[in-house]
Amino acid sequence: LEIGADFAIDPRDSQLLEKVQSITSCEMFQLVYEAVGASSPINMAISLVRKGGTVVLVGNVTPTIDLPLQSVVTRQIRLQGSCAINGEYPTVLKMMADKKLDVTDLISKVAPLKEGKVWFDKLYNREDNLLKVVLVP
Repeated sequence: LEIGADFAIDPRDSQLLEKVQSITSCEMFQLVYEAVGASSPINMAISLVRKGGTVVLVGNVTPTIDLPLQSVVTRQIRLQGSCAINGEYPTVLKMMADKKLDVTDLISKVAPLKEGKVWFDKLYNREDNLLKVVLVP
């Protein structure tokens, strides 16, 4: 919420569907970002988006998943993949330098560059609940 989201939801919440319906006046979300890449969270994202809405799959590394294709087709949901960048780094770096964007809470670990392979492996294997690792020379 601090970096621009209107709502944040806990996918483990047993009342998730009811909360989303309450937040959206039963219209569901127009846009859902999913950044885990496993079948269950992607299917949840699809269930929480409204007809004609968009689910953005961010940087997922899972090669294949089970997907509710009929729901995607009949509800005319757009699936958008997002991996890498689209020229926004200079803008974001300036926002961070100007203290307009605080990413401190997104950084799980700061480590030496020489340990890069170890940390990439941990991220790839989803170890230690890591979100972002910053490698410094």
